[in-house]
Amino acid sequence: MTPIESESIHIQPTYTRQPIHITRGSGCRVWDADGTEYLDCLAGIAVNVCGHCHPKIVEAIRKQAETLIHTSNLYYTEPQIRLAEELVKLTGLDRIFFCNSGTEAAEAAMKLARRVTEKTDFIAAENSFHGRTLGALSLTHTEKYRTPFEPLIPGVTFVKYNDASAIEGAITRDTAAVVLEAVQGEGGIKIASKEYLREVREICDARDVLLIIDEVQTGFGRTGAWFAYEHYGIKPDIMTMAKALGCGFPIGAMAAREDLKFERGDHGATFAGGPLACAASLATIDVIRSEGLVERSEVLGAHLLEGLQSIESLAGNRVREVRGIGLMVGMDFESGCGKLVNMARERGVLLNCTADTVLRFLPPLTITDEEIEQVLGVIRQIAESSGA
Repeated sequence: MTPIESESIHIQPTYTRQPIHITRGSGCRVWDADGTEYLDCLAGIAVNVCGHCHPKIVEAIRKQAETLIHTSNLYYTEPQIRLAEELVKLTGLDRIFFCNSGTEAAEAAMKLARRVTEKTDFIAAENSFHGRTLGALSLTHTEKYRTPFEPLIPGVTFVKYNDASAIEGAITRDTAAVVLEAVQGEGGIKIASKEYLREVREICDARDVLLIIDEVQTGFGRTGAWFAYEHYGIKPDIMTMAKALGCGFPIGAMAAREDLKFERGDHGATFAGGPLACAASLATIDVIRSEGLVERSEVLGAHLLEGLQSIESLAGNRVREVRGIGLMVGMDFESGCGKLVNMARERGVLLNCTADTVLRFLPPLTITDEEIEQVLGVIRQIAESSGA
């Protein structure tokens, strides 16, 4: 029995997988069980910002694993405290709560908002994605994710994205927080206008409502800034993080203002902020900083964006728009792009389709100009082969 056959029998069928069995990775490349090499332009869905198996991160994990793997949060550990200090400096916020994923960070943010405001309701955007647990799913707009599990948490109102007046009109005396992504990743690489987030910040201040920014997919250099909110000249009250925070090692976090605090016993997690995860995260931050990956994201993202904008059609599917910020780029087509994912994979480039019509590019921030040209070459091959 092959691993793929075994998976179909032993694992819950929740994932639609591409038909390759990846066995190893290095830098921006991965190899399957047959030895076929691929350029990974998805990076574990915006996770592997430093590439696969970066030697500094591997060494940090190895060294920590030989010293201390787990203690629970009944005790102090140095890696957790050091990482909290780093995240406070990077985010500009004051207190960190550690967890294990982006959806857990969203849950923590919801609980904190309710705890400190003593209000129950939330406003989120259409096409939003904040996670799949019941609380985070309540903030996620996509019907196909929500419907099988309703009723969800009540009191969530969805409004049009990039429309500040819609948020202002939806606020009631029960609204605890507005929850937004500066760039909607799963929603199709939809980028907030600068005016939008600035107006929302002003509205939240005027109406005494918290602003929660979800940086799970956009954080740690992905958009050409450490965090996407920095492009807008604002600061959130609460922020969620995960994905790139551990460069592949599962870890999430929520950051908040000093006056927004849980009380002892309000929230917790057995594995949250464990020594091994925090060591991986500290090494990730060090690599991002020392190798100038935030700056690289801005420069190389412009290279990728410009190259993709010259393409009008793939496999007879016309491009409506190419949009992006940093190394977070999407090609929006007139119809579904699943076929294009397969065509790219067959030519050695891994991508995915999100929001049904958007071909998504999220390569490691360590990708080179030459590798971007290789990716663009594959996309051009598809365009030429389809008569575009």
